[in-house]
Amino acid sequence: MLRHCLVLFAMLCMSAGAQAPGEVRVALVIGNAAYPDGPLANSARDARDVGAKLRALGFDVIELVDARREQMAGAIATAKASLEGRQGVGLFYYAGHGLQLDWRNYLVPIDARLRTTADIPRQTIDVASVIDAFRAAGNRVNIVVLDACRDNPFGSISSGKGLAQPDQAPSGTFVAYATAPGNVAQDGPAQGGNGLYTQYLLQELATPKSRIEDIFKRVRLSVRKQSQGRQIPWESTSLEDDFYFDPGHSAALAPAADRTLQTAYAAEKFDWDRIKDSSSADDFFGFLQKYPNGNVAEVAQARLDRIATPQIATQPDRDGTVQKPTASRFRSGDAFEFVFTDPVSGTVKYRSKAIVEAIEDGVARYSDVFGPNTRGASTLAGAVLEDSAGRYDPPYPLMPGGEYIVGKRWSGRSDVVTPQGRKTTVDYEAKVLAKERIVMPAGSFDTFKLQFSFVQGTGLWWKSIYWAVPDMGFAVRMTVEFGNSKSSKPLSSFSRELISLKLGPG
Repeated sequence: MLRHCLVLFAMLCMSAGAQAPGEVRVALVIGNAAYPDGPLANSARDARDVGAKLRALGFDVIELVDARREQMAGAIATAKASLEGRQGVGLFYYAGHGLQLDWRNYLVPIDARLRTTADIPRQTIDVASVIDAFRAAGNRVNIVVLDACRDNPFGSISSGKGLAQPDQAPSGTFVAYATAPGNVAQDGPAQGGNGLYTQYLLQELATPKSRIEDIFKRVRLSVRKQSQGRQIPWESTSLEDDFYFDPGHSAALAPAADRTLQTAYAAEKFDWDRIKDSSSADDFFGFLQKYPNGNVAEVAQARLDRIATPQIATQPDRDGTVQKPTASRFRSGDAFEFVFTDPVSGTVKYRSKAIVEAIEDGVARYSDVFGPNTRGASTLAGAVLEDSAGRYDPPYPLMPGGEYIVGKRWSGRSDVVTPQGRKTTVDYEAKVLAKERIVMPAGSFDTFKLQFSFVQGTGLWWKSIYWAVPDMGFAVRMTVEFGNSKSSKPLSSFSRELISLKLGPG
């Protein structure tokens, strides 16, 4: 039922979400290489090659190589004017030196002479000014690609290596970094060719009929594999509609029929079943390249992180939160005491103590997480294998397979066997909504607020909002509504809050 509703909704909304014929597309492409201190080998070539590729994809390209600050500022104003009021697509690509200062990111013109921190705002270009210009133009889609995370000669006056993690991408914006915040990227070969990140970006832009999220996830995988985990690109998105670089492709899309969706799911699950117990990172790289946003992508990503640990430094968030590069959110002996209440009256329904009783072969087994006398099992990254509603294959990821990033989405399908032995499927959708600091009886926590929906083929559904701490397997607070296809209104609901916590040693 959910699938048929989504198909109908997609047909009704296609005119709003699809690329209109003749849509205005403007790209500002800048490559700075000829720095007096710290010249770069490939950024000028990178910019020229990206500019050529974007022209072939229907963009009007404004291209600068070895630009001074005045030229960069003027080009931003020109791009804004070209897009103003036309609800088009604005793209900004930059290759060159960049640096961070007080959680803001700056791009370095070739005429910058940076001696103190006071020089940075005056002599560089704030990335936020580019995003603000695109937003002011009223664009439908904004894309910002920064291959600006190279180690630079201005490190002594910046706040840290590479670029800083930004706030959530503004509405309708996709921001891509050549590597994770606080890390540096490889510039590539000294003669000829492209930088590592741009090399794979050019390759993926040539792939027909690919969504923007698929393109950049494949770029991330290729860069990660080639660098042996020392460089892992990073993205932040607030796009609500699909975007395709192929001119006109999305306008011709038709919603997939349920039979087509089921066939695609069966093919993906067949491939997953062949590798899910593998200890080879190459198997998971290959699977994710084929299904970058598939039904099992988050589970496969977490499995890859366990086999091939990322070799990058983790930069704390502004509030000091550090997310571990490997996805392990359970420890044997973890004990969470919860109180369940009626969300309307506030009356206590019951109390429960969820305990991680064992961790074996990458699976955490626990009791009482959804109330007294309930049991469950999850992967170490938080994908559910078993709960009171059934057993899931593949497991459904209640949490992201990698880092929590505001705006991140995932969805998929799993086979399920209910407690009564009935075989069916479950479809789910999730999104990281925001980052929030919350206070409750168990203490104060820096959390990510998530939205999750779950629909079984039997008609059972539940929706929840929950607040999760990145390195914990259970949400510290959640609200849940349950229902079935016979009624659009919830049949029951509860709120659950953590009142005491004891983390196990491992």
